[in-house]
Amino acid sequence: MAEKKLTLATWNIHMAIGSDGQRNLSRVVTVIRQLQAEVVGLQEVDNQLEKGRDDLQNMAEQTGMQVIAGPIMQRTRGDYGNALLTSLPVHNVERYDLSFKRREPRGLLIAELDWQGSPLQVAVTHLGLRPSERRDQVRRLCNHLVEKERTPLVLMGDFNEWFIWGRPLRQLKRHFGAIRSPATFPSRWPLLQLDHVLVKPLQCLVRKEVYCEPLARQASDHLPLVAEVCFVEPDAPLRSASRL
Repeated sequence: MAEKKLTLATWNIHMAIGSDGQRNLSRVVTVIRQLQAEVVGLQEVDNQLEKGRDDLQNMAEQTGMQVIAGPIMQRTRGDYGNALLTSLPVHNVERYDLSFKRREPRGLLIAELDWQGSPLQVAVTHLGLRPSERRDQVRRLCNHLVEKERTPLVLMGDFNEWFIWGRPLRQLKRHFGAIRSPATFPSRWPLLQLDHVLVKPLQCLVRKEVYCEPLARQASDHLPLVAEVCFVEPDAPLRSASRL
C-alpha cells in the first residue's frame, strides 16, 4: 500500500490585522494559498460581513477550499472564532463550547474528513490566556476527543501555553505523546511555541516547520505552522521516528 501523505497547517490570523496594524484579508488569503495545504485550521477569525459577503465566504471563493465555521461569539459586524479550510470531502462536523467562567469564550471544532477513502478526524481550537482556564479547557477537550473512536486524529491550534512543562501540555502529552513545535510568536521574531499540530498516532507525523516568508510575517502576529503527516494501512509498519 502506498503511503498517504497530507499537508496541514494551523494559523492564528489575528483578525487579519497584520504586524503593521492594518486589517488586510487579502494578505491572509495569499499566505493560505502559498501554504499549499489540504487542511488549514484558523484561529481569531473575525468574520466581518461587508457588502453581503463575510470573510469566510471570501476565503472559500479565493482559495477554492470548503470552509467550516467554528464561531464562538457574535459581534456587531459578524461572528468570531475558529475555522477549518479544506480541499477534502467533509463527512461530519462537531462544535463544542470550551468557555471558562467570565473569560473570553473559547471553542473546539472537530471535522471528520475523507482522506483517500479513509476517515480523518481534525480538531481546531484556541485555548485561553490564564493557566486555570487552559487546564479546564484541556480537560474538557480531551473528554470530547476520547468519547468515541478518533484515530487517526490531528489536533491543531493556538494553545497559548508559554511553558512546555505546563500542566495543559503535560495532559495533552498523555493523549498524543511527545509535543515538540517550533516557535511561531511573535511573527517578526518568533520566540514562543504557542501553536501546535498534534497527531495520533504520533508516528504518522513526518515533519513540522514554520512558514516564515515575508508576507506571512506581515499578515498576522503569529506565523503559520505547517505539518506533513503520512498515513498507512493498519497492518503496515509505521515510521520509527518523526523529523520535527
